[in-house]
Amino acid sequence: MSVSTAHFCFRRLAAMVLSIGLVAGSAACVEAQVLKPYKDDLFSYGKVLEQSDGGDYRVVDYQELRDINERDEIPERRAKRSFVSLGVKSEQVNETLDVGGRSIDVTRVGRDRGAAFSVIFIHGRGGDRRLGANDFSFGGNFNRLKNLAVANGGVYYAPSVRSFDAAGAADVAGLVKLAAERSGGRPVVLACASMGSFICWGVTRDAGAVAVLGGMMVMGGAADPDFIKSAAYKAKLPMFFSHGSRDSVYPAESQKALYTALKGQGYPTRFVLFETGSHGTPVRMTDWRDALNWIGSR
Repeated sequence: MSVSTAHFCFRRLAAMVLSIGLVAGSAACVEAQVLKPYKDDLFSYGKVLEQSDGGDYRVVDYQELRDINERDEIPERRAKRSFVSLGVKSEQVNETLDVGGRSIDVTRVGRDRGAAFSVIFIHGRGGDRRLGANDFSFGGNFNRLKNLAVANGGVYYAPSVRSFDAAGAADVAGLVKLAAERSGGRPVVLACASMGSFICWGVTRDAGAVAVLGGMMVMGGAADPDFIKSAAYKAKLPMFFSHGSRDSVYPAESQKALYTALKGQGYPTRFVLFETGSHGTPVRMTDWRDALNWIGSR
């Protein structure tokens, strides 16, 4: 299968400072691959019930009996074998990284140097790196992400977060910068689920991390009413949101309100709402290829 390439330009409003040197300019353009299809027939979004904003706002049909019971061998615990490809495990390692003098445990899938892009997934409360590395949970969606990363020359990191506060955000900001350094400045995408969203919002305040990010994903997370005060907002960092309409932990309406406010200002943002979906639905149902390609195109 052939791979087409494109130049993705990620705007920077200030000079980019990396540990490997100083790169000045208001925009940094890196060559990255457009992610080629991988099991799109199984993981692409289903019926779109509502769409607006040129496709950036979408309400997608979600049905528990179909999207859990028919997808999993053991509901919510083990996806059917057709949804996973385990050969990618040969590219997977557990390692402890030194980030600013603090250690952080990660599962890494893909090359540790020169990656075309990097994706970092942050778990919620009670999780650790094993959640984002589990091939069979969440309908096999993490296994798909692993395969997308490896097949397209990228790298995927699933770290264990010690705390969901400023210290935890600082650790992840350091990991973002390290991933960018290891890849030679190519784009990094930070994705946070549930309480992990507090980590994402914390990282948006770190100008150095924002400078090397290509975009951010918040899945079933809390909204940040002070986002407009962040370095990420000033840099117009692309923001992707996905949420379940029946999320009882973090109401979808709050996140949708933030999306609407940003979109009204011409900010690069996208929102996918899973109709009748619950708190964990976005981690199971978000189409990683669609989201990452959208972020790259911004």
